[in-house]
Amino acid sequence: MSISDTLKTRLSKDRPMTSITLRIPVDVVESMKAIAPKRGFAGYQTLLKAYLSEGLRRDEAQFMFDPTSRLMAALKKHGVSQDVLNKAAQDLEAV
Repeated sequence: MSISDTLKTRLSKDRPMTSITLRIPVDVVESMKAIAPKRGFAGYQTLLKAYLSEGLRRDEAQFMFDPTSRLMAALKKHGVSQDVLNKAAQDLEAV
């Protein structure tokens, strides 16, 4: 999935959701409750989602959308065959 595909998916309002349970120290929740309105959030859960999104975007940029992956996607877009891309990827792994 390319960066633009991921962004399109993230911006979609009708994405499927799931509920999870996290054990978080009480003092951390209290701090989030105090900080949330100062950052413009209605509640601490929204702030927590923002923290998760920020960290996820940073890690995706570092690990999923590294320059090599972006180059491979650009080459594919310009007609380089998947077979050639696979061979190039294998060459990179051998180095």
